Amino acid sequence: MPGISVILAAPGWRAAVKRPEAVARRAAEAALREAGAAGAMTVLLTDDSEVKRLNGQHRAKVKPTNVLSFPAGAPGQLGDVALALGVVRREAREAGRKTAAHLAHLVAHGALHLAGHDHLLAGEARRMERAEARIMRRLGLPNPWRGVT
Repeated sequence: MPGISVILAAPGWRAAVKRPEAVARRAAEAALREAGAAGAMTVLLTDDSEVKRLNGQHRAKVKPTNVLSFPAGAPGQLGDVALALGVVRREAREAGRKTAAHLAHLVAHGALHLAGHDHLLAGEARRMERAEARIMRRLGLPNPWRGVT
């Protein structure tokens, strides 16, 4: 699988998830396989303040969010995905999920965006949710959409 780089910018990820870089890399690889996409991508595991800054700079939303995707638009380059530790941890806790499983789901979600998937329309959203469920099953992790209404 070409060039999946994982940058651990917030050391708190190690306390929240055992081997967070490996979890992120496996999820990105599985998502790109699912989408039939190839190319280089970077996963940034950072904190809420950095994601808040990126979200404000690129989306005019001055608040942290769980995951941001930045498509590259260059041959051989898929783009970048950034995840906010505090938001990911909080969402996992609220949903009764393990932080590692939520991290894997959100990396897969971001990688699918880089591969051209979206969820703006109902049909697109359903296809993306099904792809995410298949990816999680391949990773041996629970379906993130089971029990969601």
